[in-house]
Amino acid sequence: MDNYVRIDILLYILLAVVVVTGVVWIVVHRNFGRSILDMTKKIDREKEKYREMKQQMSNNIAHELRTPVSSIRGYLETLATCPDIDPARKQLFIERAYAQSIRLSDLIRDIALISKIEEASSKLVKGNVNLRKISEEVFEEFKEAIAGNGVNVENMLPADLEIVANRTLVYAVFRNLVENSLKYGGEHITVHIECSGHKSGLYQFKYYDTGKGVAREHLKRLFERFYRVQEGRTRDAGGSGLGLSIVRNAISFHGGDITALAHHGGGLEYRFSLHR
Repeated sequence: MDNYVRIDILLYILLAVVVVTGVVWIVVHRNFGRSILDMTKKIDREKEKYREMKQQMSNNIAHELRTPVSSIRGYLETLATCPDIDPARKQLFIERAYAQSIRLSDLIRDIALISKIEEASSKLVKGNVNLRKISEEVFEEFKEAIAGNGVNVENMLPADLEIVANRTLVYAVFRNLVENSLKYGGEHITVHIECSGHKSGLYQFKYYDTGKGVAREHLKRLFERFYRVQEGRTRDAGGSGLGLSIVRNAISFHGGDITALAHHGGGLEYRFSLHR
């Protein structure tokens, strides 16, 4: 009799184990299924977001390319169809067509660079880069504009400051910051760059100019592609509208970030970091 009781108890226990195991299996697999479904939906949303972003980028690029191409075509068409045009006016059209061709070239260069950062970053080679030398090369590139606008340069970067980085991208960071100061800061300003310290494996940098600056409501949007503080501002100055977007992406590639703020002495200030 006791043996039969023990067998019944064992059967009940076994049945209970089977039931519990079945319930757990159902719950786990249902939750797993939900997780898979949620993950699939999230991936689909990200794909759609990326598709919309690429579409917007393509539309913006087409819009930006249309302006210089139309201008160049218009000037050349006038020169080709009006052989008796006044020499002074002819020279003016040639100079304007040349200026638009430079803008077109800059736009194509910047589009290629930002596409490479986003879509082929694994192919970007890193090596030892001396930041002092990079900054000096940038200031040398713009020496005529610096002298012509009476700009005072304060390059406070140490001579031995080196990081492991992609040289092209680091050069683009400094070049675009300096170029923006020269285009929009005005005359007789100071341009300042320094390494303000390091923490958590990152060098901290401060770059500012004492120029005109921008209103505070624009600061958070300065790094958006083709964003303009004033409509036509970038076009009039000859820029591509991608400079600060390249800066942000290049810094992000090197493990850092960047913020824009109003400089306390007037002008615009950038604080950014780069991986050591």
